[in-house]
Amino acid sequence: MSKQINGIQQLGVGVENLDESFKWYRQNFGMDIMVFNEKATAELMLPHTKGEPRERHAILALNMQGGGGFEIWQHTGKKPVTPGFEIQLGDLGISIGKLKTSNIKKAFDSFTKQGLSVLTQIMKSPDGVAHFFMKDPYNNIWEFVQEPWVFKKTKNVNGGILGTVIGVIDIDESLNVYRDILNYNHIVYDVSDTFNDLEGIPGGTSRFRRVLLRHSEPRTGAFSPMFGISEIELVQVLDRKPVDIYKNRMWGDPGFIHLCFDINGMEELRREVKLKGFPFTVDSAGQGDTFDMGEAAGSFAYIQAPEGTLIEFVETHKVPLLKKFGIYLNLKKRGRNKPLPRWVINLFGLKRVKD
Repeated sequence: MSKQINGIQQLGVGVENLDESFKWYRQNFGMDIMVFNEKATAELMLPHTKGEPRERHAILALNMQGGGGFEIWQHTGKKPVTPGFEIQLGDLGISIGKLKTSNIKKAFDSFTKQGLSVLTQIMKSPDGVAHFFMKDPYNNIWEFVQEPWVFKKTKNVNGGILGTVIGVIDIDESLNVYRDILNYNHIVYDVSDTFNDLEGIPGGTSRFRRVLLRHSEPRTGAFSPMFGISEIELVQVLDRKPVDIYKNRMWGDPGFIHLCFDINGMEELRREVKLKGFPFTVDSAGQGDTFDMGEAAGSFAYIQAPEGTLIEFVETHKVPLLKKFGIYLNLKKRGRNKPLPRWVINLFGLKRVKD
């Protein structure tokens, strides 16, 4: 039996002030479902935290329209370190978070009316899909992509994470991870040029090779109805030398810190990534079959893609549903291909944080 990728669980977003950032993301991006809110010490991330355990505060937030969530993450044992330079498209690592919207014009008009930092007009990507870019107050760039699928209709103008844009050194080398391990096996486009839909974002006027990847088969697993489809765009800048986004910084510092996938079959995945030359850099297996992550429990591991991007895998065993009533979802014995009923997932709506 091989490993099973169920979808993007969350995009890690490092911040300087967690409470302020969570408020902004729920008020403006509809990320208002708080799955957990936890202060703890990241004891197993030593390869990516300069060899020291790091105190942190994290919130996992979802949007009921569907898609992946945000893991909003703040160092509390040290001062978060910002890049110190303007990240440009093509710099190495996750440079842009993709958010889905079923009504691109409504999203664009809403953000423009609010006076938010919208960077481009609504344009067409090389596959003809409408999209635009904006910047949040914390210098993170977000791409809003027209995607008709919605898990549950809400008043929000957008849903959750559709995917990411990742700067790489060599696309063909990075495909060994994104295509061959993460199963983004459908190449939607592979084009090299300058692109007018990228003008307006930092570094967007350079010449690039762009490869958009999607998965050819629907994702399955417990939360797959919520996660939906996803995509990853790899970008290789061709006319300058890219910079490592996390140069002289560490995991958890402000910016996009990792991309996390919900999976089944951690043992099978462990063998596969080692065989393919990308062994786990972090592995909770040494802490037992189920690792207590505070309000949730399961097993987790990380690999590092050729350009340096950290990819997290989580096999969820327990997740809080209605914590104050002691109600948790126990997924350990659930069939791999068996999605949760929609009514169960809808109960996460009770965890909405209202302003």
